[in-house]
Amino acid sequence: MTAVTIASTGAYLPGAPLTNADLENLCGTLPSEVLAGLQVQRRHWAIDPKTGRHLVSNADMAEAAARQALDRAGLEPGEVELLVMSTSSPEYHLPAEVTFVQARLGLARCAVIEVRSGCAGAVQALDIAWRMVAAGRYANAVVLGSEVISPLLYPYFDHADPQSVRLRDRIAIYNFGDGAGALVLTAAEGPDRWHGGVNACMGGDRRPGMHIVGGGTHAPIADQLAAKRLVQLHLDVVESERFGPRVFAEAIDRLLDESGLTIADVAACVLPEGNAPYFTAELEASGMSAETWKTLQAKIVENLTDVGATGSAAVPLALDDAWQRGRIGPGDRILLLAIETSRWIYAGAALTWTARKVAR
Repeated sequence: MTAVTIASTGAYLPGAPLTNADLENLCGTLPSEVLAGLQVQRRHWAIDPKTGRHLVSNADMAEAAARQALDRAGLEPGEVELLVMSTSSPEYHLPAEVTFVQARLGLARCAVIEVRSGCAGAVQALDIAWRMVAAGRYANAVVLGSEVISPLLYPYFDHADPQSVRLRDRIAIYNFGDGAGALVLTAAEGPDRWHGGVNACMGGDRRPGMHIVGGGTHAPIADQLAAKRLVQLHLDVVESERFGPRVFAEAIDRLLDESGLTIADVAACVLPEGNAPYFTAELEASGMSAETWKTLQAKIVENLTDVGATGSAAVPLALDDAWQRGRIGPGDRILLLAIETSRWIYAGAALTWTARKVAR
């Protein structure tokens, strides 16, 4: 097997940040305790919040993140042999979103794989790409996570009195942001840097925690067009807060067991939303001791406050932020852990960080 390294990361956030004060003018306020629970203070949208017009596309953002990561790795786009992308918000049903990124990078021919997923997808994509490079099939690969969620939010407040927007819809509007993140993998010499990975869906017998309905084949198109909104986002906040920590507790236990690492061995755990208050309140009931959580919490890396919940982009964006700030460095053992409420999916990876210098 070929050794694999993460050579660099990249990130792209569209437009100027939207603050909570900005959103108050669009859709009304949230109770202070709800805002504290969400943690989000700023987010970036790919649409103009006043008109709903698109400023950039999903593929535009993914291309920008990929180019930044490749530049930092000292590679040209033409050297990319494999693109693996996760998104739950493609521009079209077909062709796959990743092929539009391929075209923007100027690659007439390239291996491509797309994972249709949300928060867990980028870690799943990393697992796939890592295995293919390790098998010697490709020398250079780019892993992408990119989401454009704001177009689904705009109809909830478009031309509406801000105070008329329902509380549950306001929670989604305040919670989500758009963005893209990228990782460059390269074949290398030396020891194996991959220590283990986990992937499971715990929701086979449960209702989805997040459900985006519309624009698919679940019902006749005529029926969908007759609905109040063609596409609707349903978010079960109560169940997310109750069951999400249980998903995390199982995921971290399995990842540590699979990798043979202990929390003491780990320099950082990239876990979007990991410092949300409901995690602390519910984890002990989910089977994790207070002592274990206290030790791990000091190592959690996330940037939810500044970018919001960004689905497939969440882990790559948090990882890029941590690398740029010097939070992780060469030789550090790190955990990447993503929890997805759509159907209670988790994906995790344990690896040794290899990028040699903090990005400029």
